[in-house]
Amino acid sequence: MIRPHKWELIVSSLGILIPVLAGLILWNRLPETIATHWGFDGQPDGYGSPPYAVFVPYLCLLAGHWLCFFVTAKDPKNQNRNRKPIRLVLWIMPVLSNIVGIIMYSLALGVKVSVSGIMIAALGLMFVAIGNYLPKCRQNYTIGIKVPWTYTSEENWNATHRFGGRVWMIGGVVMMLSALLPVGWGVGVTITSAVLLSVVPSVYSYCYYRKQVQGGDELKPVPSAHTRLGKVGIAVGVLTLAFVLVTLFAGKVETTFSDDYFTIKASFYDDLTVFYDRVESVEYREGNVPGSRVFGVGSFRLLLGRFENEEFGNYTRYTYYHPEACVVLKVNGKTLVLSGKDAAETQNIYQKLLAKTGCPEA
Repeated sequence: MIRPHKWELIVSSLGILIPVLAGLILWNRLPETIATHWGFDGQPDGYGSPPYAVFVPYLCLLAGHWLCFFVTAKDPKNQNRNRKPIRLVLWIMPVLSNIVGIIMYSLALGVKVSVSGIMIAALGLMFVAIGNYLPKCRQNYTIGIKVPWTYTSEENWNATHRFGGRVWMIGGVVMMLSALLPVGWGVGVTITSAVLLSVVPSVYSYCYYRKQVQGGDELKPVPSAHTRLGKVGIAVGVLTLAFVLVTLFAGKVETTFSDDYFTIKASFYDDLTVFYDRVESVEYREGNVPGSRVFGVGSFRLLLGRFENEEFGNYTRYTYYHPEACVVLKVNGKTLVLSGKDAAETQNIYQKLLAKTGCPEA
């Protein structure tokens, strides 16, 4: 199965390395630090030097590309089967590599692009493409919806993949359209859709299997351990969806005041205690304080942890996502940014800090 795709493997591998060539051409124009990874909110949270950014991500994608191809090609059930699904495997990595390259170099050169929008649209397009090919897959061990019940009969496999193909194409279109929504909603719709696209075809396959059993069809036996594993997988998918939605859209930041110190309690992150005598200045600012996350939590509800920007360099942040106002403190020479859930709550925090610390009003 490898030989018929030899030239496609070579060409697709070269396609993965196109961003490396682009990076070498742009080398003298690249900054000393380049964003190489982004969070759900589209903000960079990983950086590297030009040698790292130009070579490492694409060589990793190339290694993954070859691994996926050889595992798929060596599957005995893929021998002498429809070649189109394997061709899809061959071109996923090159497309991903070039999308990453476009985003990385555009941002490095100062061109503003919507990272979340591009990635959501690309992910949706990938689901549409895979959904188109799913009905063409025949039973195998590497490509398709591999749950215990699809292996009980060719009929179950084919029915599940026809259904799954339609569902994935619809879900992919929904994802692509969600790229037009505000970032928070777009990511939420995308993550919800991705989990549902994994769970719904699995549930369909199980229901189809139960229907076949009740109809007296002759099926291959499914080991009870595999059945339990499939049910556990569906349950894990549902719980994962619930966890992701809670993490992205729930949580709170609460500031409490004692006689000698104040404490910031935040969902999904460590609490922080600061003594008043270590606070050097307190400033109230309308609107958000921009910054890129270095380490911590970045969701569409909270921004917590270590951030950096041009004004403060590295600073600590405990705020809501895009707050209406912020309180900026200097604590032992370091910057701490706080917020309440709205401007009124943030103003209240500011007034209490002025009273407790004795700092002049800025």
